Parts: sequence; structure tokens; C-alpha cells
Amino acid sequence: MEKPTLNPALKGFWTAPARNRVLYGGRASSKSWDAAGFAVFLAANYRLRILCARQFQNKVEDSVYSLLKHQIGRFGLSAQFRILRNRILGVKTGSEFLFHGLWRGIDEIKSLEGVDLLWIEEAHNLTEGQWAVLEPTIRKDHSQVWIIFNPRLVSDFVYRRFVAAPPPETVVRRINYDENPFLSATMRRIIAAARSEDYGEYEHVYLGVPRDDDDDVLIRRAWIMAAIDAHKTLALPPDGRGRLGFDVADSGPDKCAAVFARGPLVAWAAQWQAGEDELLASCARVHQAARERQATIIYDCVGVGAAAGARFGELNGRGGAAVAFARFNAGAMVARPDAPYAGGVKNRDMFANLKAQAWWLLADRFRATHAAVRQGQPLQAGQLISLAADLPHLDQLIDELATPRRDFDPAGRVKVESKKDLSRRAVASPNLADALVMAFAPVAAPLAIDPEALASF
Repeated sequence: MEKPTLNPALKGFWTAPARNRVLYGGRASSKSWDAAGFAVFLAANYRLRILCARQFQNKVEDSVYSLLKHQIGRFGLSAQFRILRNRILGVKTGSEFLFHGLWRGIDEIKSLEGVDLLWIEEAHNLTEGQWAVLEPTIRKDHSQVWIIFNPRLVSDFVYRRFVAAPPPETVVRRINYDENPFLSATMRRIIAAARSEDYGEYEHVYLGVPRDDDDDVLIRRAWIMAAIDAHKTLALPPDGRGRLGFDVADSGPDKCAAVFARGPLVAWAAQWQAGEDELLASCARVHQAARERQATIIYDCVGVGAAAGARFGELNGRGGAAVAFARFNAGAMVARPDAPYAGGVKNRDMFANLKAQAWWLLADRFRATHAAVRQGQPLQAGQLISLAADLPHLDQLIDELATPRRDFDPAGRVKVESKKDLSRRAVASPNLADALVMAFAPVAAPLAIDPEALASF
């Protein structure tokens, strides 16, 4: 068969002799699309064992499985592959695609034999310890490692090891949207707008320029990574009051999100598309999740979410165990305004609003957890946070938490970068992160029946 049509700009990259192939750059550059296409071509022509890995994978749909299926169909090769629930097999060649998550499955990967190709997708979170395991595991003659990622920080291990100072037998290629012949006109207009609004952010998002540091963000990525499975590392008891934060979608592409935590442990998350006219269905979904987990709901009561309290009250009235719920108004006055935050500064003088206070207190938890895990500083469980490694949408949650920047109002009080400002940087609404913030927010005592909700009947 002939090689399928891929991005001609990468022809030399895929055919150059190399042990490690490092493909990095900005968004909309066709990196993963091209990798999937070339992997399908190889598997259709040679007997290969291809391991597709990423940092967090709770189900096969989290991997490049769907992208491979799409490329197989696009190239008219459906008859040459058997697409199973968690593997893809080459009918004629005997090739095999396997899918694993690195965080929880590194020991399983270590025991795999005969891997010809390791493809690490979204490799920006690859750790030095994981690479120390992976490099000698892929030991078959002529085997290769593909490392594909969008750069985040110059200090990240994957950037330092494979871009700044690549090892021998490594080919490194940076590619961006301007070399993607398949890019739509709509996407080009979006990128042009981002370029005119904030050139520095445009360079980072679309040109693959890593940031020097993340001092401007509220929650550093290193803190978040230290919190993954911290309840196991620090032997934290996952007990206490269950809380379920619910971020209600506004409109358009925005999604509803729910995040559940008990004690310091963040154990479950979900997100779904739902229009304004589907609020009752979304509330019923959240209400059921809270009932199953014996959790209090803390919901966004601004905009579309203003009617959610009435819906929860109605659902409680239908029988079964009542679920307590409380409102979270991001623009409201801070909780305990006259209480000191730090250094004698009162909460009302430190934070511009409740949203800023809630995000900042969550950042304090992540900072303290990082100190406890990395430096062995003993702290109480109530000061810490742990993200379960099998948490759904964990990759996305990490990115959302590590994106909003700190800001200040005219009075010098702390506030958090708004959704409008995030959209100017081509950053989607951080729905999962906002839901997590609500799960840990300092809100008023919840009620099983909201008086305001009853008044709206």
C-alpha cells in the first residue's frame, strides 16, 4: 500500500534514523493527528507492538485510541484492523496497539516485553522517575520512543531533557499551526485574534514557547502534581464531610461540571454538555450523585445556576434521603470578613470577593501538600488536599487549576483572573477547577430546604 497523506512538513521527521522522536509545539499543529496516521501506516505494513501511553488514563477513551480508529477509517484500512474494547490488532501483520496510563500503570509497563514503539502522548507531565523506568523497558533492537507534547514550563523535566539538551539518537522537531495544511479557516481566525490580543500568550499557546516560570499563576503545577495520591503518600484518612461542587454551564460550548471530595481527598469528577433548558436534568444528575455519596452540594448560584436551589428543593420533596445544599456566589463578600487571614490582615482586606478567597484557600492547600510531600513537613489533614490518580478528567483538571493568574483590584485586594480574561487568552472556562473550588469553599451552613428556593415556587 502507499503511505497515507500526512503533513508533508513532517516527512523527514518520521523517516530520519533515531531512537527518540520528540515532536513539540503549539496548539492546532497536527502533532497527534500525524503521529496516529504514521503509526497506523507502520502497523499496516509491519508486525509491531505499539504501546500508547499518557500520564493519566482511567479508560481507553482517554488515550489516542479514538484518534487511531479515526485514522484507520480515514485511510480505508478498516478491513486490516480489529478494533477491540481495549486493544487494536492488525489482521494481516499481527501488529498490536496497547494503551496504558503512566501514573498508575508504570509497573505494568515495566513488565511488558517486545515493545517496538512507545508513544507518549501529552508528555508535558512526564517525570524524571518515570523516564528512568521507561527508557530501559523499551529495549528491543530498533525500538523507538515518540514523545509528543505542548510545552508548559522551561523547568519541566520533559522540556529540559528532550528539547534543551536532547540525548544521543534523538531527533527533535518543533511544529506549529502555520505548518498545518489541514487547519480550518475558522481556527486561523481564532488564532489571529489571540495574536492581536495578547502576543505573549499567543506565543505560548500557539507557537509552543514555554513559560519561564509560573509565578503569575495562583496554583503552581508542581504543587498540583505533588497532591496526586497524596492521601496514600501521607496516610491521610479520607473521612469527614462529603462535599460536591457543581459548576453550572452558562451557554454555548460551556459544560456543567461536578467534583466530589471527602476530607482532603478529591475522589470523583464529571462534566457534561447541557443547555440552559436542561437545568433540571443536570440538577437531578448532581442530586443523585450527592445522595449516593452522602454529600452536600455547593452550587454556583449566579446566572443560570440561580434556579438550581429551587430544583434541588423540588428533588428533595420527591422522597428519599434529603440532600443538603448551599449557594456559592463568586462575587459575594468574603466569608468571616473580620477574621485574620495572615500577618494580621483581615479577610475583607485581603480578598476582593468570595471567589478570590476560595481559590486562594485552595492554593494554600496545594502549597501545604507540596511542602508535606516534598519536604516532609507534618501538617493536619484539614490543611491538605489529595487528587486521586484515578480521578476522571484529571489531566484537564490539572491544566485548569494551573492556568488562572492572580490579579488585584484598585484597593490592592487579591482577585482571580476572570473567565472573560481567560477567553482573551484562548483558554476555555475552567469548569472542573471551579467545581473543585466550590467543594472546598468557605460557604454558609447548608440547608436541606433552601428558603429562597421555596419562595420561587
